[in-house]
Amino acid sequence: MAQRVSQVSAHWWQEMTTSARLLMAAKTAVGCALAWALAPLLPTQDEYSYYAPLGVLVSMYPTVAASARSGAQALLGLTVGVGLGLLGIVALFAGLPAVLTLALVIAIGVIIGGIRELGVGREWVAIAALFVLLLSGTQADDFSVSYLLTVAFGVLIGVVINYAIVPPVYLDTARVRLSKLRDEIADLLRVLADRAAEGNIDAAEVSEPDAGLDAVIADVHDEVHEADESLRGNPRGRRRRAEQKENLQRLRALERIAFYSRDLADVLYALDRENDAAVGLEARASLAEAIRRCADLVATPIGDATWSTRSADADRAVAAYAEALTSTVGHADVARRATPVALLQRIIDASLPFVTER
Repeated sequence: MAQRVSQVSAHWWQEMTTSARLLMAAKTAVGCALAWALAPLLPTQDEYSYYAPLGVLVSMYPTVAASARSGAQALLGLTVGVGLGLLGIVALFAGLPAVLTLALVIAIGVIIGGIRELGVGREWVAIAALFVLLLSGTQADDFSVSYLLTVAFGVLIGVVINYAIVPPVYLDTARVRLSKLRDEIADLLRVLADRAAEGNIDAAEVSEPDAGLDAVIADVHDEVHEADESLRGNPRGRRRRAEQKENLQRLRALERIAFYSRDLADVLYALDRENDAAVGLEARASLAEAIRRCADLVATPIGDATWSTRSADADRAVAAYAEALTSTVGHADVARRATPVALLQRIIDASLPFVTER
């Protein structure tokens, strides 16, 4: 238990102290301080200046594009909420009980928040309506205008700071995550090769390294698309479009390789349960060697000098397994047992564009 707590704590600390996170914290702090200092210059009431830092907070996201989008969505949600709050005040003047008015305004705000197109603004509809209803008093118009204008000012400062001060580019982070996914898939294939060599393709043991693969793929998918988004509207990303395209292509290729690898494990497990000759004693060694050589090719870093040797080794090993399969079961029965060969060849084909020298 203590070891688990220590591992989780270390992981959290690592995530909190990345250079990107620390940079965003610094930019957010600067933006909030600047918004607070400049808000009294706005043609609004000074007592609402604290909403300017709030605008910075709602607009400060890891990418410039996300900052602009989330800021606009938050302002839209706030505007809808302010309008809802003003309707609630009208209802109060019409004689509707205060408790019932509050309940209706909040319920309608939450319902409107179900509109997905509002994005992060969905969460602000009910909050803004509540603020207007409870805090505006007899100056509903002045409060609403000051509220929206001050938050909008903070959003503008947040977006400008995120654009002007080292706008983030996450291509390198995405590349590292892609390499981690590549290694996870290679590990899965190596475990499968070991089990094939032993003649014991146990589904539970093969699935152990596969268990976390979905989480890794989802994590990598998010990182790659965040890196893609980080280039939008970013002056630092204009010369890195080729890297962006490569990351997206690698992601699609690795997703295919993961699918083929899992499919291979399922097929071999089914053949093993049937005691089929395709995974029997005579073909076992060549099958394991073919899987292992494919794993080595998958694990090859981009541009590694050994790529051609690994590619040739994988081709030879798969051809040797196909030949062993033909010798063992005969030409007439090879067709229905050739699925492992086809899957291994697809793994090779999907790997090649990302291991060749540049």
